[in-house]
Amino acid sequence: MGSLLALDLPLGSDLERALRDCVETDQAFCVLDQRLTPLRRREQAAQLGATAVLDGDGRHELREGRSVDDEIGLVILTSGSSGAPKAAELTWSALRASARLSEAALFVNRPPAWLPCLPASHIGGLAVLLRAILDDATLVWGATDNLAAGPQLGATHVAVVRPQLIRYDLSGYQVVLLGGGRAPTSLAPNVHTTWGMTETGSGIVLDGRILPSVEVVAPAGELLVRSPTLFRSYRDSARPRALGPDGFDDWFPTGDAGEVSDSRVHVHGRLGFVITTGGEKIWPEDLESVLASLEGVRDVAVTSLPDEMWGERIVALVVSDGSVTDDALRSIASERIGPWAKPKEIRYVIALPRTSNGKLRRSELIHLH
Repeated sequence: MGSLLALDLPLGSDLERALRDCVETDQAFCVLDQRLTPLRRREQAAQLGATAVLDGDGRHELREGRSVDDEIGLVILTSGSSGAPKAAELTWSALRASARLSEAALFVNRPPAWLPCLPASHIGGLAVLLRAILDDATLVWGATDNLAAGPQLGATHVAVVRPQLIRYDLSGYQVVLLGGGRAPTSLAPNVHTTWGMTETGSGIVLDGRILPSVEVVAPAGELLVRSPTLFRSYRDSARPRALGPDGFDDWFPTGDAGEVSDSRVHVHGRLGFVITTGGEKIWPEDLESVLASLEGVRDVAVTSLPDEMWGERIVALVVSDGSVTDDALRSIASERIGPWAKPKEIRYVIALPRTSNGKLRRSELIHLH
């Protein structure tokens, strides 16, 4: 059993050095969210079970905390987009497998030079750093407040979430890796979408294609994963297991609904958020993509309310430039999906609640007016 070191350092070269030290000494680590107040970061360290904290003033031992097994390299909180965050434990071998598979898939002519810009407390941001520390990529520090300047500093790759993709001109990068929430309808040629989660050690599906050594199936409509990148367990509970089509129960049930055909994955969305209206199933993400393609829609979310006649009635929450009409929204929903997909209620809102990595906080949507 070993200690768990919480890295309380901002995104930058000091954090990179601390991570390299952890790798060299097999020191299990977690990374605290620098956007939180000092009090909240202490609470986060306790939630993760850290036994010590490393900040700008050095290492400080904590009275409370829990040791980790020797094979564990990382303890990290899940995104919390569909419930309370959980602390997941990933082994060193899983972290190395994730870095190796991602680098191989994203290699263009030479090893990538990444511009880190996402919080390292989330798996998408941390994975960028680990691709350099555990594999052959390099890191280019700077320009986090102006991502368009990254290529001028020598960066060839960047991982972003949807707001950053919209806000910055990223045409100078060879590869823009887009994760988090729903992707815009139209993407530039250098933008590649990824699907994965904290439990899968970051992305395992790139542009709909499953990475080598990763298995994804959906025998009953739920995406199941078997991968060398999978987490070992939660801090407080064992890893959930599901019976796969091969008869083995070593598959991880992701909670996402989807389809798999010819090694291509189509993700519908979280099983818990599917809407059944008039006997028809509607996946919020599918309808959101359709509504977002309408000119004038800046952001959109789909949720539902109980309805005596329909079972559930679809509610669309729309951030608009003022030019969008209810008729246009209902028309495009009916045309692209079917008449059952037309929102029964449309609310125009100023903004939508999202996590730091761009995912909708769906549990909060129905309270918006």
